[in-house]
Amino acid sequence: MSERQQVVRARRLVVKIGSALLTNDGKGLDVAALGGWVDQIAELIRSGVEVVVVSSGSVAEGMSRLGWTVRPQQLHELQAAAAVGQMGLVQTWEAQLKRHDLHSAQVLLTHDDLSDRKRYLNARSTLRALLDFRVVPIVNENDTVVTDEIRFGDNDTLGALVANLIEADGLIILTDQQGLFDADPRHNPEARLIDQRQASDRGLDAMAAGSAGALGRGGMQTKLRAARLAARSGAFTIIAGGRLPSVLSRLRLGDVLGTLLLPDQGRIAARKQWLASHLQTRGQLVLDEGAVRVLCQGGRSLLPVGVRTVQGNFRRGEMVSCTDEAGREVARGLINYDADEARTIAGRSSDRIVELLGYISDDEMIHRDNLVIV
Repeated sequence: MSERQQVVRARRLVVKIGSALLTNDGKGLDVAALGGWVDQIAELIRSGVEVVVVSSGSVAEGMSRLGWTVRPQQLHELQAAAAVGQMGLVQTWEAQLKRHDLHSAQVLLTHDDLSDRKRYLNARSTLRALLDFRVVPIVNENDTVVTDEIRFGDNDTLGALVANLIEADGLIILTDQQGLFDADPRHNPEARLIDQRQASDRGLDAMAAGSAGALGRGGMQTKLRAARLAARSGAFTIIAGGRLPSVLSRLRLGDVLGTLLLPDQGRIAARKQWLASHLQTRGQLVLDEGAVRVLCQGGRSLLPVGVRTVQGNFRRGEMVSCTDEAGREVARGLINYDADEARTIAGRSSDRIVELLGYISDDEMIHRDNLVIV
């Protein structure tokens, strides 16, 4: 199978669109161009693809509305521009999606939201619910309240983190360049477009050197960094020219456009490796014989009924170790309940969770996608 077929087979995508495209290089929102991308996104959704949009443009749109021609340097001025511009940005997305009987949802995030495990899980649950309802999440950094200490730095990075968050198959970064070149095409007419590489290829670093435009914060280096972040969860990244006719539709058909940056491992394998090697365990679940068997042989999720005892003081979303009754570790994974809640429902059927806790987060104690056999 051609690597480009990964795009054809993708079922969940994050599409990031930069400020220069959305605002026609700072002249206010380009409604016609945005409508064109919406037409293509609607086509993707009709074909069974879930799409999350990471949309730049709030600061640039705010500048246009306020009559500013130079991006401000003062944080409070940037925040004010973002607050003004976000109104027009979201209204335009909603109006264009409505033409296809689709709804949008505004999702504003900061780095704190994705570094705090509970807020991370809440954000993931919300985005997944929106996708289940066939709503298109429009994600942006919460520039109105963000500070230098907690900002993502650019929406390319935010796009990669959202791809990690929702376990997307791929990240498509639409930019005002055709992709990643082996030299700066603005200064070297001999520069050649790179069709495809591994995201981890360190030889790409020198090729990505360059500066961002006047409105955006991210240059090609940030896009390469974003591709490497996305690759950690097994997602591919495509950097492509957003002004190419029907670019999203053509990528979906397998056309060779832009630069495809590939992860070293598949999505599930990459996530399992991350689980196994990058997180410390915060507690322990002792499982009965039946639960050990279904985890190790059946590749199933861990249900509360299979848990004998709960040890430790952990929070929802933290890593716990799963052992058999002899104390041998058989698995580890991200727990869906706090320690006290886990103790309450341990050994009980999943259909009693609401009765015991008053609410239900998940039927599973640990979902199989968040569990690795050791």
